[in-house]
Amino acid sequence: MNKHLTIVDHPLIQHKLSHMRSVGTPTNLFRQLLREISHLLAYEVTRTLPTETQSIQTPMQEMQAPFMAGKKMALISILRAGNGLLDGVLELIPSARVGFVGLYRDEETLQPVQYYFKVPDKLDQRMVIAVDPMLATGNSGAKAISLLKEAGATNIRFLCLLAAPEGVAHMKSAHPDVPIYTAALDEGLNENGYIYPGLGDAGDRMYGTK
Repeated sequence: MNKHLTIVDHPLIQHKLSHMRSVGTPTNLFRQLLREISHLLAYEVTRTLPTETQSIQTPMQEMQAPFMAGKKMALISILRAGNGLLDGVLELIPSARVGFVGLYRDEETLQPVQYYFKVPDKLDQRMVIAVDPMLATGNSGAKAISLLKEAGATNIRFLCLLAAPEGVAHMKSAHPDVPIYTAALDEGLNENGYIYPGLGDAGDRMYGTK
């Protein structure tokens, strides 16, 4: 772990991720595993959330108990595959506000093309967690972060399932103030810009499309 990249190598995450990588894992199980892993990743990415104490009454006595402080966090899904991580994190933090950044990758240039952007207000007062299962070239992730900064976000974290060294380097260069949290740092990218050994196209495997 370093300041910019955190690899959450918990045995439960690695076990579930291995099943997701397997080509024989069916769509329904792939989605279930992604949701379960997102719960576990959410613990790490929210570890430093601010808290404040409030007085409550337990069955035994009154006490000062910690609650989350400040504006509700914003979870931003980078469409479409980001929804797989979003759903799991949202189950854990149902009070979070939700936004969407629609980007698709031009298969010839590998550059992101924007088609949608809708985010909560007052991003400058919220912790913002952008989610996308794959950090491959880093082009889409960096573009999404730039759009969020333009919308006012200042406290941003990027959460992904798998990352390639190329994507991590690109994100660090473009947004050195945005820490990355991932379950694994894979070997690299193939000639088509896909992570290897990876798990294929996360969106296709989540939704059964080709």
